[in-house]
Amino acid sequence: MSTTKDQLDRIQSTITNSLHAHWRLFLTEGILLMILGLLAIVVPNVATLAVAVFIGWLLLLSGIVGLVATLRMRSAPGFGWSLLSAVIGIAAGVVLLLWPLSGALSLTLVLTAFLTVEGVASILYALEHRRELSGRWGVMLFSGLVDLILAGMIFAGFPATAAWAIGLLVGINLVFGGSAVIAMALHARGAAPPGKA
Repeated sequence: MSTTKDQLDRIQSTITNSLHAHWRLFLTEGILLMILGLLAIVVPNVATLAVAVFIGWLLLLSGIVGLVATLRMRSAPGFGWSLLSAVIGIAAGVVLLLWPLSGALSLTLVLTAFLTVEGVASILYALEHRRELSGRWGVMLFSGLVDLILAGMIFAGFPATAAWAIGLLVGINLVFGGSAVIAMALHARGAAPPGKA
């Protein structure tokens, strides 16, 4: 039992020392994320297109890699399904790269569906915690309601919202993610081992 605790303490100490040694890199990353997030919030149309193009490249490259791997293993079971998957990935990537606005429409619908499901699940989870007298159920309930409101706003304005919704949400996410990384970096700077600055 104490061996496991010693190992955990050693791992935690190693992580703390590593974070302290590289806190400037984390701070730089956090600042860059915040800047990119603010830019995405200011020009959400451009950010939405950038996301669609980025996903297009990811699908295209993963489809090409999948196709090459599938063709090299022709005798493997499931060859036809693997080939179909690779071709679909390539086709989806090409469509997103050639028509990123149409891709933004599809991605916005997927985002709306995700927010709806996430909102309902969060609300049900919160109500379950309420029955158990958990103190955090109110925050979870609020989060679920916000998800449903966002989904409703995006869907009510569709297709016009497709031009800005993804870019705006990505921007907000980058700002909050960047601020979290900055906070971690500043904490790591102060968490110096004794005798080090």
